[in-house]
Amino acid sequence: MNLKILSRNAHLYSTKRLVEAGLQRGHSIEVIDPLKCDLIIQKKNPTVYYKGRHLDTTDAIIPRIGASITYYGTAVVRQFQMMGTFTTTTSDSLIKSRDKLRSLQILSKSKLGLPKTIFTNYSRDVKEAIQHVGGAPLVIKLLEGTQGLGVVLAETENAAESVIEAFNGLEARVIVQEYIKEAQGADLRAFVVDGKIVGAMKRQAKEGEFRSNLHRGGTARIIRLSEAEQYAAIKAADAMGLGVAGVDMLQSTRGPLILEVNSSPGLEGIERATGTDIATAIISYIERNT
Repeated sequence: MNLKILSRNAHLYSTKRLVEAGLQRGHSIEVIDPLKCDLIIQKKNPTVYYKGRHLDTTDAIIPRIGASITYYGTAVVRQFQMMGTFTTTTSDSLIKSRDKLRSLQILSKSKLGLPKTIFTNYSRDVKEAIQHVGGAPLVIKLLEGTQGLGVVLAETENAAESVIEAFNGLEARVIVQEYIKEAQGADLRAFVVDGKIVGAMKRQAKEGEFRSNLHRGGTARIIRLSEAEQYAAIKAADAMGLGVAGVDMLQSTRGPLILEVNSSPGLEGIERATGTDIATAIISYIERNT
């Protein structure tokens, strides 16, 4: 097959691994920068133009769209879909997953466990918002944050009020969530491909930090998920319409709580922690559906 990876950096670990896996399976595979694609929209024959050629013989694409280029990146994915090209992540699913508030609403409708969350329209009654999630400590998250950026742990109500009021003053959209103390600075990442979990790891925050992201210095190890955690991860990916997803969860006394469903999860952490060939699982998913 003729495969394309939509990525701005061919040297990233995830992109390189997908190229390796595709070549090993005998496919033609190329990395293209979505920002350098021109979209030709016309009756009956939409196409993508890239570096002097039409990409109308592409069988499937693997979007690796960064948060900073979501708007144009999803437009490119949508154009390929209009051409009848298979994609591991649809444009609609990508857009939904990038909106933290919308994602939580979708997951809530699917009756999945979530940390109690409040979202207000720059409310002046900050104290009431804090009490809605059980008071301090609590977590404040920018809706556009990624990789742990824009996430603040407020350990006291005074600190929470100050942070929320500061964000409101900047007209920065935030959600406020309860702090799950029993998680002890750890979370789970389940990697879901085509409705099946192909790898799972437990990420632990470094000492003095509550964010477990590997980019923030956290560590990771392989873990066997409980049945409830497996069910939650698979159902979350399905609710978001994602064929490839990284589902982040907290372990709590009331069961797994979904933090986020990532539509462009990195492969480096999960492959190194589990020793599993996730890249080939993604290529196999394309083969089954193309």
